Amino acid sequence: MDQDSACDPAYAQMDELLEVLTRSKALHVMLVLDQHVRPVRFTDLKRYVDGTSTTVSRRLKELHAYGLIEQADREEGSGFYALTEKAKTLSPIFHNLFNWVAAQPS
Repeated sequence: MDQDSACDPAYAQMDELLEVLTRSKALHVMLVLDQHVRPVRFTDLKRYVDGTSTTVSRRLKELHAYGLIEQADREEGSGFYALTEKAKTLSPIFHNLFNWVAAQPS
């Protein structure tokens, strides 16, 4: 295979990211965390995304493993989550995607 026909490794990384973000409630979790200035408590996050404890917990673990969210310690205790600095760079993409979807006719 010559170099011109080789697939850019970034495509595989994008596939990986999209696989993580398209799991049930994952993108919704990211959008909620993106909209909040402060870390969000697990119970509030679960309510905002209208998900079960099991689903939200799984997505948080997966997003954390991918480096997109972090558990934030607060004075009130643990169980707070926020986007990592890495994930915050995705914010414009989230907003553009949300705005595009919202502008589509139902």
